[in-house]
Amino acid sequence: MNILVTLNSNYIKPLKVMLKSLFLNNDKESFTIYLMHSSLLKEELSELREFIENQGNLLEIIEIKDDYFSDAPILLHYTKEMYYRLLAFKFLPQDLDRILYLDPDILVINSVSGLYNQDISGHLYAAAYHDILSIREINKVRLNAYDIDAYYNSGVLLMNLELQRKIVDEQEIYNFVQKNGQKLIMPDQDILNALYSQKIKSLDERLYNYDTRYYRYYKLKNNGICDMDYIFENTVILHFCGKKKPWKKKYSGKFHALYKHYEKLALNNR
Repeated sequence: MNILVTLNSNYIKPLKVMLKSLFLNNDKESFTIYLMHSSLLKEELSELREFIENQGNLLEIIEIKDDYFSDAPILLHYTKEMYYRLLAFKFLPQDLDRILYLDPDILVINSVSGLYNQDISGHLYAAAYHDILSIREINKVRLNAYDIDAYYNSGVLLMNLELQRKIVDEQEIYNFVQKNGQKLIMPDQDILNALYSQKIKSLDERLYNYDTRYYRYYKLKNNGICDMDYIFENTVILHFCGKKKPWKKKYSGKFHALYKHYEKLALNNR
């Protein structure tokens, strides 16, 4: 299986935790991790390679040169890295037809094979949207000029690379940012939804992009079915969305203990 990650030095530790959970809960699979970056140090890359290869998987490093996105419009608090996952098909091996992008602030607690092998014919991506009324309506208003039925989260993306090479226009993305820059709150995610939401296959968020902030909401919405037993039996991906992250000292979310468990395993490389 092919996994895509993009990050800077600040996310090396969370990346290790995410990968540890992926490897442990998919121990019969072999993974090739494609890491896109522009600023990681040689020693950091060496450390990641050792971590990944010690667990029987491969690391492929894709360095994006500083001058590549030199003409691309950027925003005050977002850098050129926001383009990496949207244009990953340009830098990945041309013989790859699909890849699963995962944010570092994730735990994988069950097999990803059902997600990875989804039929995405005719779709650029498969992704989940968080069906929280306030979030859904605010984002539809923000991007009301575009035909958006759902606002998809870009933290978990199954990518149809073959179709993206045919359809996705780099200049169209730049033009969108140039025109809408001040309106964009989460730029790469806003771009993804405004330009491509009609070509995204919807995934069940409870299974493939469970927002850990909303345990009570999911449980109530599903008449108590989506309880902790259901999650551990069925959910594949827990996503620690938002500003509060489980590797920070003051975090106290519902799944904090579970995260610390995988964090300990990852840091001890066991």
